[in-house]
Amino acid sequence: MHIETFRDYCLQKKGVTESFPFDNDTLVFKVMNKMFALASLERQPLTANLKCDPERSLELRAEYDGLIIPGYHMNKQHWNTVTLEGPIPTKLLYELIDHSYQLIVDSLPKKVKEELANL
Repeated sequence: MHIETFRDYCLQKKGVTESFPFDNDTLVFKVMNKMFALASLERQPLTANLKCDPERSLELRAEYDGLIIPGYHMNKQHWNTVTLEGPIPTKLLYELIDHSYQLIVDSLPKKVKEELANL
């Protein structure tokens, strides 16, 4: 998956913004001001950090050894670093982006969820 495809898919989700809060290299996507995806524009191969259910993270890391690893500079239990360019099926990449987004939405306070619903 190319970075533009990744970016476009993240931005089409409701309530999502993008920014570079850490440096000029790390593109961050937030839903209602909470991070759900990060991608380094300089690292090769292209990778993204995505939030994931801890049990599913372990399964994915075993199945895609070396391509899905514990989240770089993130909580290793709840975040994965996923290789976007390579043999991971595109359908799975979209599913992992959706999963990360939904985990964050589900964790939002009720008032913020209502704001998101009204966008």
